[in-house]
Amino acid sequence: MDLLTLLLENKLEETLRFPPTIKPSWLAEGVLQLFPQGSPQEEKIDTLIISAGIHGNETAPVEMLIQLLSQLAQGSLPLQHNLLLIFGNLPAMREGQRYIGHDLNRMFGGRHQHFPVGNESNRARELEAVIHQFFSEPAVMASEKHRHLDLHTAIRGSCHEQFALLPYQTREYAADFLQWLEDSDIDAVVFHNTVGGTFSNFTSEHFNVDSCTMEIGKALPFGRNDLARFSNITAALRDLIAGSFSIKRNKPAIKRYRVVDAIIKQHNSFQLHIPEDTKNFTVLSDGFEIASQDNQSWKITSPANFILFPNAHVAIGLRAGLLLTQLT
Repeated sequence: MDLLTLLLENKLEETLRFPPTIKPSWLAEGVLQLFPQGSPQEEKIDTLIISAGIHGNETAPVEMLIQLLSQLAQGSLPLQHNLLLIFGNLPAMREGQRYIGHDLNRMFGGRHQHFPVGNESNRARELEAVIHQFFSEPAVMASEKHRHLDLHTAIRGSCHEQFALLPYQTREYAADFLQWLEDSDIDAVVFHNTVGGTFSNFTSEHFNVDSCTMEIGKALPFGRNDLARFSNITAALRDLIAGSFSIKRNKPAIKRYRVVDAIIKQHNSFQLHIPEDTKNFTVLSDGFEIASQDNQSWKITSPANFILFPNAHVAIGLRAGLLLTQLT
């Protein structure tokens, strides 16, 4: 039986075995802590968190994580650093749904307390507790670098197929982390302008982790992903896990953007005045009214001419789009 099936049937913990160079511990369902064993004393050991499936219908990252997990178990991928692997919203994965009740990736940093008790609010609480437990481990506390890659796919097409969103932070973004993102051959990075309820924001804000949300394609059902399209991301993740430095950029220079404004849906009258199939990073003309609701409208004002994540169907109180400016 393949590892993905075992994961979805909750049989992975009882089945998976690792070589003696890896010490595994299951911290919760779908949450696996792996520590390297027998590394030379002089080697630096960093800490890495890789999560996927926070949205249950975003399946390519889950399949990529399963692939990496299989290679670790077989011994074909060496483990150099402390590693936490997280499969986020398992009930939603089983149903092929983005979420069961509410969006899990809006609930972190204690925001789950403001949502009804249910699958996602319980999982957000559990994952927060798991992260606290992980960072209380002596091996993790002793490491100097901490990184978190939260892997997603977008609902719609994009002018940049692969991009990363970096949480807002008052400290400087780590130069080596930005360099890794560039070397991973993604197309763009987006810097947030305010804190939020995402998983990557939680680890960045509360644990000073170099975190990002990585969008690596479009949401498709399990078994319909062409993982070869994301071989650059897989290679970059392998590099981090193994502590090697083999990747280098082959694409044109990475594009950089910053969030200028968020379009928040606050009324049933809300409308987005763009086609449903508008791609992420589409350029809009100055003065164009992109969205409106009772007593409020949003117009494009240069240089914030780019739209990201437009979605009129979100619940009231949630973000229906981001307006970006491109950085030089």
